Amino acid sequence: MGSVDKTLFLLSHGGDTTIVRIYVDDIIFGGSSHALVSSFAEQMSREFEMSLMGELQFFLGLQIKQGPEGAFVYQAKYTRDVLKKFEMGDSKPMTTPMSTNTALDADEDGEAVDQKEFRGMIGSLRTRRRPSGTFSLRSTFVRVTGASPRTSHRQAVKRIFRYLKFTPELGLWYSSGSSLSLRGFSDADHAGCRIDRKSTSGTCQLLGTSLVSWSSRKQASVSLSTTEAEYIAAASCCSQLLWMKATLSDFGLRFGKIPLLVDCTSAISVAKNLVLHSRTKHIDVRFHFLRDHYEKGDIDLVHVASENQLADIFTKPLELQVEGVDNALIKGEIESQWTGLIALLV
Repeated sequence: MGSVDKTLFLLSHGGDTTIVRIYVDDIIFGGSSHALVSSFAEQMSREFEMSLMGELQFFLGLQIKQGPEGAFVYQAKYTRDVLKKFEMGDSKPMTTPMSTNTALDADEDGEAVDQKEFRGMIGSLRTRRRPSGTFSLRSTFVRVTGASPRTSHRQAVKRIFRYLKFTPELGLWYSSGSSLSLRGFSDADHAGCRIDRKSTSGTCQLLGTSLVSWSSRKQASVSLSTTEAEYIAAASCCSQLLWMKATLSDFGLRFGKIPLLVDCTSAISVAKNLVLHSRTKHIDVRFHFLRDHYEKGDIDLVHVASENQLADIFTKPLELQVEGVDNALIKGEIESQWTGLIALLV
């Protein structure tokens, strides 16, 4: 059993390894030896009533295409089903999930809409696992938490559906030739919420060139400065990197200092320079573990230029300009200006 993830099981035998992952009553397994994998499958079939689905192609709404060069994970079928369910199949496609010119607020004077329908649309989108729509969905959802959804909120959700109509085949590519170096990106949008002026933390973690984890989350308290907002976001990213480091150790992978790329030099200075401690006493103690792990050598805080900050797409709307692209021929197009994150499978 994995030391961190208790749903992970590994068996080593004669230099070969079998990996088993359990989710409720679904099991994914594979390994470096066909004989060892077949033996596990036969033993499980004898012990439990179960059906073998063969090579992994579909799991929990995810479609998987595997090949010698890697694996592609996407949700084209689910996307089309959702569009059909909410009668958005014939809607006009949009190149981005959210307008960069319109900021959502409570819109108390707006016309109320059916809460059941609205939350059904939100729930369907939350089942999606696409980084590009993460900020847009979170932004739309938190604006109406505890309040009645308005027409403007429903229009924002429909905008996301129209974006999905434009990019049904979009997914994540995991290259078999990618290195196994772990790194994280952290960004923040200071006081971005127009309702309570709380900031948004955006983080993503990559194993080589493969995106394996991401987050867009409103911070629990109001930050008094951009430095504080960026510092809190970096602490969140650090926590996820440490969890991944511990989990990957079960696979025999060991890491030294893990690069954490931040585009705010003052936030890096706060974590590195103890002299600045007196200026950060107002920051919650739980975020100062970032400095502790920097001093221990678990992470290495590295400055990255804003234009190369991949986590930027989790803190603000995308600004994608696609010119002269036929909707039927979008495969192979780059999704965002902070590219390298996601590409389409041709």
